[in-house]
Amino acid sequence: MSVEPVLEELRKELAAHADEETRRSGRRFFKEPVNLYGIKTAVGTKIAKEFFKQLKGRTKEEIFSLCEELWKSGMMEESFVACNWSYALRKEFAEEDFLLFERWIQRYVGNWASCDTLCNHTIGAFIETFPQYVDRLKEWTASENRWVRRASAVSLIIPARNGLFLDDVFEIAERLLLDADDLVQKGYGWLLKVTCAKHEDAVFSYILSSKDVMPRTALRYAIEKMPPERKKEAMKR
Repeated sequence: MSVEPVLEELRKELAAHADEETRRSGRRFFKEPVNLYGIKTAVGTKIAKEFFKQLKGRTKEEIFSLCEELWKSGMMEESFVACNWSYALRKEFAEEDFLLFERWIQRYVGNWASCDTLCNHTIGAFIETFPQYVDRLKEWTASENRWVRRASAVSLIIPARNGLFLDDVFEIAERLLLDADDLVQKGYGWLLKVTCAKHEDAVFSYILSSKDVMPRTALRYAIEKMPPERKKEAMKR
C-alpha cells in the first residue's frame, strides 16, 4: 500500500532533523526500548504545526486516519505529531471519537511520553467537552495494560489543574492506590499534585487518610508542591 505523500514528506523532514546525541540522551529517560529519530521537542512541534497547514481542506476523519498511520510506525516523534494533529482538531471532537483515542492507547502507546502527550492534551480536551466520559477513565483503572491504567490518571492532568473533576480525581486515585507499577503510581501521584493547585486542603486530607498504604513513589509525587510542614506530616508513618 502506498504511503500518503504528506506522511512521506513529513518523515523525510523528521529524519533530516535527527541527531544521534539527542537520540542517545532521549533513551535514558525510558526503561523500555523506544524508537526515536532524535529530535528536540521544540523542533518536532514546529514540524508538526507546519505540516498540519498542508492538511487544510482534509476532513477530521482523513486526518485521524493519517494520525493512525503515524502511531503505527512506532516512532516516538511520529506519535507526537499524531498527538499534535489530533489536539488541533479538538473543536471538532464528537463522542464517537473516544473509541478511536482509546484504541490508540491500547494498541500503540508503549512509553510514558507518548501516553502523556496523547492523554494530557487530546483526551483531556475530549473529557472537558464530554465530561460524562470520565466514567470510562475509571474503567481504565482495571486494565491489564499499564499504559491504559496510567492514562486513566494523566488524562485529567490539565482539567484537574484548572480545578475540575475533583471527586473523580480522588476516585481514580483510590482505584489505582495499590497499583504495583511505578509508572502508574507516578501517574496518579502527578494527578494529585496538580490538583493541589486549586484544592490543596482536599488533597492533603486524602493523602493523610491514605498515606499508610500509598506507595512512597506516588506519595512523593503527590506532595511535591506542598508546604514543608505538610510534606513532613504526609511522610510520617
